[in-house]
Amino acid sequence: MGETDYPINLTEQEREKLESIVSYGRHSAQKITRARILLKADEGESGSATAEALDCSRSTAWRIRKKFHERDRIEAIERKDPDRDYETKLDGRDEAYLIRLACSEPPDGHSRWSLRVLAEKFENLDETDIESVSHETVRQTLKKTNSNPIDPNSG
Repeated sequence: MGETDYPINLTEQEREKLESIVSYGRHSAQKITRARILLKADEGESGSATAEALDCSRSTAWRIRKKFHERDRIEAIERKDPDRDYETKLDGRDEAYLIRLACSEPPDGHSRWSLRVLAEKFENLDETDIESVSHETVRQTLKKTNSNPIDPNSG
């Protein structure tokens, strides 16, 4: 598929909004690049020339043009929300047990807790019904509560 499959013809309002994003306010670099891609495409610039001018890949320029046609036009510059929802692994009670474990003395052979050792010990607690928990879940829980098993001055 080529860029002729996705021609860009901006309305005056769309052009003004994109120019405003590029020129004013605080926006992510990705959003600004996407806005510039659409502005250049509207001026008739090819995907290759746009990619070279904006220091992005040709496929990026092509994808933004395609999204412009698939989504609600100007929404092509917005980041899409994830397609799936993630269930929370631990409830408040389980989080409390994890924090209490992280604040306790580390097991024999360890000078301090690691996230993996915490996850392993937490899985073996009789007080919880959790069969498995990843070190990433442990990290996110401790980060959320400002607890840090590696720094003895926090938690």
